[in-house]
Amino acid sequence: MSSPTITPAYADVVDLETYPIHELDSERGQSLVARCREQLTTEGVCHLPGFITPEAVAEMVRLANELSHKAWKSDQTHTVYFESPARDVPPEDPRARTVRSAKHGIAYDYIPADAPLRRLYESDDLTRFIGAVLGKPVLYRSADPLDALQITTFQPGDELGWHFDRSEFSVTVMYQPAERGGKFLYAPGMRSDDDPNYEGVQRVLDGDHSGVKELPGQPGTLAFFHGHNALHWVTPVEGSRPRINTVLTYGEVPDMRLNDLTSQLFYGRTSS
Repeated sequence: MSSPTITPAYADVVDLETYPIHELDSERGQSLVARCREQLTTEGVCHLPGFITPEAVAEMVRLANELSHKAWKSDQTHTVYFESPARDVPPEDPRARTVRSAKHGIAYDYIPADAPLRRLYESDDLTRFIGAVLGKPVLYRSADPLDALQITTFQPGDELGWHFDRSEFSVTVMYQPAERGGKFLYAPGMRSDDDPNYEGVQRVLDGDHSGVKELPGQPGTLAFFHGHNALHWVTPVEGSRPRINTVLTYGEVPDMRLNDLTSQLFYGRTSS
């Protein structure tokens, strides 16, 4: 007699018929992982539209609005490398140029334990699925009580300037696109560990978008992205409707936490 199927605690959050992350060892589960790996390789990003159910999306938008008074606004200038501008290079060099990033972040400890995306994030199934697609033998959720999972809202005028992520990859869920603007543009493989490609980065900053792609942003989309070597930008938001998404934090070492300086910058407080 086969064992009864256990309904995941997040069954109301994910379209499990289309994305069987709870059955990765099955033929359907293995096929899903293979498709995601191929997309990540060929397009530089894996985007899964409709991954999150409409009901869960609506609840996360409601929570974002309800918790908006707890969001910390960060507004800063930085280089695409998140470093201080270099003084020993020409001013047009990307290492010397600054861009602006502004957003409103709702920290993990403000998000209720029964919130749809928190229940999903805290499941081992999602962690295992992401690790399988990325080819990571082991993957850990963040241990940071502020940064593990955040809700990010981009109000009118907010943007994320062109940049490379410090982490190898990022995972996001889109809830609500902006009325206008707020587009996620990226240039996959802009640099490598062996070649910083400063000339290519400079061309993008100068407005050459010939190699730039746009990531579709339908509500409910889960996206994986190799942001360490892909230059990317969230364009300025316009109109009355904010852009709302979530960033899910993972890594290959346990007990990951932000340092106090970064925590203060993004959340206005520290977790210590």
